[in-house]
Amino acid sequence: MVAGLAGLYTGQRVNFFMWLSGGANHAPPARRTALWLAALAALAILPYVRVAELPFISDDYIQIFLGWKYGAVSGWRDLALDPLYRCRSTSLVMSYWTWRFFDLNPLAYYSSSILLHVFNTWLVFGLGAWRFVGWRLSALAAGFFAVFEGHQEAVIWYAALPELLVFFFSVSTFLLWILWLQSGCARWRHYLCALAGFFLALASKESSVVIVPLLFAATLLERAHLRRALLLWLPFVSLAVFYALSIHASRSEHLFYHDGTFSLTAFFLKTLTISTGRLFWVWGYAGLLALLLFRPAHWMRTLSIAAVWIVITFLPYSFLTYMPRVPSRHTYLASAGLALIVAAGALAFRWRMAEKHPWALPALATLLVVHNCGYVLTRKHAQFKERAEPTEKLLNLARRTPGTIYLHCFPYGGEVAELALEVSGVKSRKQLVIGGTPPPDAESYCLGSVDDHIRAGAPLPSAGSL
Repeated sequence: MVAGLAGLYTGQRVNFFMWLSGGANHAPPARRTALWLAALAALAILPYVRVAELPFISDDYIQIFLGWKYGAVSGWRDLALDPLYRCRSTSLVMSYWTWRFFDLNPLAYYSSSILLHVFNTWLVFGLGAWRFVGWRLSALAAGFFAVFEGHQEAVIWYAALPELLVFFFSVSTFLLWILWLQSGCARWRHYLCALAGFFLALASKESSVVIVPLLFAATLLERAHLRRALLLWLPFVSLAVFYALSIHASRSEHLFYHDGTFSLTAFFLKTLTISTGRLFWVWGYAGLLALLLFRPAHWMRTLSIAAVWIVITFLPYSFLTYMPRVPSRHTYLASAGLALIVAAGALAFRWRMAEKHPWALPALATLLVVHNCGYVLTRKHAQFKERAEPTEKLLNLARRTPGTIYLHCFPYGGEVAELALEVSGVKSRKQLVIGGTPPPDAESYCLGSVDDHIRAGAPLPSAGSL
């Protein structure tokens, strides 16, 4: 698959700065492509330079524990029999090897997520290999995708690692399929690598099935060798159908069929509409407005491609029942479509303003980077520190307490508390009692004070509640 993608970034030897400023719409010169990729990597890292200050956050401990349980080769048989976590195999294997090399250093885990975000940003840039996107558009789209604050949870929260991996393998599959189509369906290594990439995407998360309709849409748009391409699209359909049927056949053992996470009867149109509206705020609406006002060449085609991408990639998450919108970590794949709209709007803006106001686009780009990075580095960073606080408080209490701990008011549930103690090696699960009235001399955990509840004669909050 890596070999199949290697040809994305070669192109004619035109002046790099002429290309970047809009004088050419083909690939940047091969010698200088590395500079652009390095710039994109720097942009992708910039919003997350403060992650070194963060400890693990709630479900991170579950992710690491599952990596212990399933990530080694000896655990793969049990992993294959688990109807939920076999769909997250790639993230569990990655978590296991991160632990093997770096033990429990949070910075190593966060760095691996950020590195995946860099690779995914490069894949957005790679969309320029598709003639219906082009390199100028994909370059600006990748820059926006790198710093966009809307999907920050997928990068900062290590437990959201499957989102990064399903993006990597799904978009790799899409790009390889495009390269195969544009070769006249002649480069079989691209097709076979696309098939392998799709298999790895399915092993990353259930939402990977969205790549099948995206491949279909791209095939219809390309039109050339349509009958042959659709025939060879069927193996992807077959894999997706088998994948879905295997999940449904295991529904009696599958957690998500019983915990109220999603429902096929959910009002998905409402969730889809609200989520799309939130995704566009604020730069998506600005890009859309620029396209409607300036109407550059092929603007409707770009808008249509982006709209199809967003709707299709949002659909699997629109059946969630625990909130009326798609959580930010689940917007990661859809935000690539948003990036195309923002980039197209920026190019339209530059085309209209370039002659009289050549400084306008650089100023706008600076504002975009400062706004998105500043928001992640301040408000979102503070929120993640706050989310990490309950678990850190529990671990600190466990380190200074020789005996049993009675747990009350823990916001993330008993399983997170138990695994935080076990993974960190501070205490075993048996030394934690969830709920109940502790003895007078026992150590208790609560976000407030258990002693205050007792002195006031109020009932103790139940475990897992605030």
